[in-house]
Parts: sequence; C-alpha cells; structure tokens
Amino acid sequence: MEILDNISSLFGEDLLNELRDKQSVKIAAASFSIHAFAALEDQLRQLDQFEFVFTGPSFATDHWSGKAQHREFIIPPVKNQRDLAGTPFEIRLRNKMTTRALARQCADWIRTEGRFKSNARDPIPSFLCASGASSSTLYTGLHGFTTADLGYQPGNLTMINKITDHPAVSRYSVFFDQTWSEPDRLEDVTEALCGQLQQVYAENSPASIYHFMLSIIFRTFLEDTNEDLLPDDRIGFRETKFWNTLYKFQKDAALGLINKLETLNGCILADSVGLGKTFTALAVIKYYELRNKSVLALM
Repeated sequence: MEILDNISSLFGEDLLNELRDKQSVKIAAASFSIHAFAALEDQLRQLDQFEFVFTGPSFATDHWSGKAQHREFIIPPVKNQRDLAGTPFEIRLRNKMTTRALARQCADWIRTEGRFKSNARDPIPSFLCASGASSSTLYTGLHGFTTADLGYQPGNLTMINKITDHPAVSRYSVFFDQTWSEPDRLEDVTEALCGQLQQVYAENSPASIYHFMLSIIFRTFLEDTNEDLLPDDRIGFRETKFWNTLYKFQKDAALGLINKLETLNGCILADSVGLGKTFTALAVIKYYELRNKSVLALM
C-alpha cells in the first residue's frame, strides 16, 4: 500500500499514470468538478467505461431524496452540486474565465461516455477503482473528485491510500457494482447533471440574470415568507375604493408594512416628502379595520 499526501506525491499525477493502461473507472465521492475533468481529460476520453456515484443526494429529485426545497430561483439545494462548476478551492481556475467552455466539453463527454448516480440512502465510502486488462488499482480516503483532491490546487489536508493488485481492489469493485445495480438505493442523475452544466454554459438573458441576483439578495426573505404572514385577500381590501386610489408603489409599500407587522410586530415607514406616506399608512389601517382589529392613530 502506498500513501499519497498531495505534498510530496500528488494523487492527480499518480492517477494520470495509472489511467494510461486502464479501460474502466468507478468512483464514489461527494462531489465532481469540471476542473478535475479538465485536468484528466485526455485519459478520461480514452476509457471504455466511467461510472460515478455521488455519496450524498446531489442532483436527486425531491420525491426520491425525501427532502423539500426552499423557494429559490435555480439555486442548487446541496452544496456539492454547486461544486460542479468549481469549488471554493478552485477560485483561481474559475477566474480564468474558461468555465463555460469546460462545462460544454464536460457535458458532451458525459452524454457519450459517463454515467452518474446519486445516493440518498445509507452512507457509502468514497473510493476510486481503475481497472485494466492486466492490473487494477484502488484509491481510498478521497473526499471529492476536484483539483484540490487531486492535489493540483491548495485544499484541506488529505491522505489517499493506493492499493494495487490486492484482493481489496476486487472487493471494492464488486461492492460498487452491487450498489450500482440497486435501483432502490441510487437514482440516475446523468441527465440532471448535464442539465446543470447546460445552465453554466448557456447564454443567459439579462432578465434571468437579474432574477437570479434578486433570489440571492432576498433569499432569507423568501425562506421566511409564508401564507400566514401575507395580507389576507379574503377580506376584500384590494377591492376597496381607498385601495384603488393608491399608486402601485404605495400598494407595494402597504403590503410590505403588513408583512413586517405580522412578522416583527412593528415597522417604521420612512420616505421622502411628497411620496404619499400618509396614504400608505391609511391603507394599512384600513386593512386592519377590515380584519376587525383595534387601531389607534396618534397625531
């Protein structure tokens, strides 16, 4: 057994040498990065088989993983999904502005050569099996399939165990095949992963970028909002004559005031002179009167 510490001996360089005479690679890891694909692209394209299992529920559908998502605008719910386009350790690579090109190349390769599945059941260990006609190699102790895990970028300390032509290699390979063939344990997420990559390299309209920015800015607000805190339309306040005399910005302000009052039990309305603060406040008072609430106005 050999130990790779990514300091004196890099996991990525060792794997490059091993893949030269291998036809099949099976990986179980927490994350997958397009930058790791780029580092090993030539060798990966020569493989006959590439199978990858996410050890967590990355890219799994809600009904399959049993987890509900918050109201967000195309924001991956699992951190390891965001690592697909680059991890925090790969920020220097992301700054090279090659992410879109790499995402397209990786997606094209996955559609023809790779298969990905996601595990949302019992935990499974992380490892990599590379098999060829004359030899097989096992790597254990890895966390993800990223350039930091390969040792090409600074990252967390790691110790990768390399085992060659040992009974343990065969056992891990058999375990992977057994897990891979269990439909109740793994979900095929190849198309979902390609779809995520397509979002990375697609031409996004200014409107979609604007909406994405808003979802990031107001993420906490979206998570905290529920029907109990929103104005009750059933009381008919939107049909009142007073409500229909308001400008749209005053209506938006009134709805925001009601939400804050329901959420925080208090709110301060501050705006420039002449922008209708009084009418906005009267709209809030009218709303609570229609709900048969006691209203006190101090002048």
